[in-house]
Amino acid sequence: MAFDPASLTYDARGLVPAIAQDHATGEVLMMAWMNAEAVARTLETGRVTYWSRSRQSFWVKGETSGHIQRLVELRIDCDRDCLLLLIEQVGPACHTHRRSCFYTAVREGAEQVILDPMVG
Repeated sequence: MAFDPASLTYDARGLVPAIAQDHATGEVLMMAWMNAEAVARTLETGRVTYWSRSRQSFWVKGETSGHIQRLVELRIDCDRDCLLLLIEQVGPACHTHRRSCFYTAVREGAEQVILDPMVG
């Protein structure tokens, strides 16, 4: 059966959350939003394309920074309302130049930065 991006369950804005995970290590790198066209573009090109809510435009990860995401596999959750993107990440995934956007942990009731920005 061929996959149709319209078969996903989108929110009222036409978006679905997409979690980017390193395909080799399992590390969760970031979360962003996709609409049906972003899903289709990602599958067509192999370059992960998100929908920027702030700019109201497509955002090909790494288009300006060079920190691209290549799609290895797209997975759909049981409710069809969340995506897991298994990717190959080039450089940092976060705009703060960290490997992951999830660089702050709450430990013993306090926030702690657990990842430094990548150098180079």
